[in-house]
Amino acid sequence: MGKRIVFTGGSGKAGRHVVPYLLGQGHEVFNLDLVPLDCPGVNTLITDLRDGGETFNALSMHFGFKGLESGKGPAPVDAVVHFAAVPRILMRPDNATFSANTISTYNVIEAAMKLGISKVIIASSETTYGVCFAEGDKNYHSFPLTEDYDVDPMDSYGLSKVVNEKTARAFAMRFGADIYALRIGNVISPEDYSRFPGFLADPPSRKRNAWSYIDARDLGQIVHLCVEKDGLGFQVFNAVNDTITAREPTRSFLERWAPGTPITGEIGEFEAPISNRKIREVLGFAENHNWRNYVSD
Repeated sequence: MGKRIVFTGGSGKAGRHVVPYLLGQGHEVFNLDLVPLDCPGVNTLITDLRDGGETFNALSMHFGFKGLESGKGPAPVDAVVHFAAVPRILMRPDNATFSANTISTYNVIEAAMKLGISKVIIASSETTYGVCFAEGDKNYHSFPLTEDYDVDPMDSYGLSKVVNEKTARAFAMRFGADIYALRIGNVISPEDYSRFPGFLADPPSRKRNAWSYIDARDLGQIVHLCVEKDGLGFQVFNAVNDTITAREPTRSFLERWAPGTPITGEIGEFEAPISNRKIREVLGFAENHNWRNYVSD
């Protein structure tokens, strides 16, 4: 049976693919964003999530005019998916990026908890692993990158995501809720596969993304699986596809292109350096969009 989902940031790059996927799974989606989403069947409520009052109201409203027909007020919300954010550094001043991302996440989770919505999924990021937006050439501590990694970003965006994970953990403990944080890899839309030959030809260019990615449509599957999986409390999940963006096997590739980082854990022949084993084993994720299906030799 489909769930009623409030989705923040559905008009962004990832949301534009995730929201239709959720609709295809039978869910009803209400989008909160600063710009409308062109998706039939989805209403967008223009909402500034930095404002606690707007956030609380948005999570307790009708999804659309059809809701008025019941005469019983807004129907209960089953889950909140929070993707809205300043999506990277160098778009807003650093303090504005940090403030917007941390305050909006606090507001969304607090409103959900106090409204009795016990499932929240938030967008964390690969940037928490500390290399993506680092100053200079920084090495990862070790491979593979798993959810228990000692995250250490030095930038305002990655730091905001670490804080958001701690916020999520605090509320999950306080309310006994399920709050799952997705460390989302470099989001790849279908049109982005045209760039992969360039990535393959220039391995250092992908170090900041740990030679990993997430197809935006497969991210939709991950969100759906999170919505459906109850009882896990607070969890962090790497949200990436299965394999490394290289033709060479992972271990030999990393020994050549990341010699300063030891390989201390088990890693499959072509497994992505950001490990998605947890979402495969705990959530049952099975990718549908391996990059090799879209990039010719």
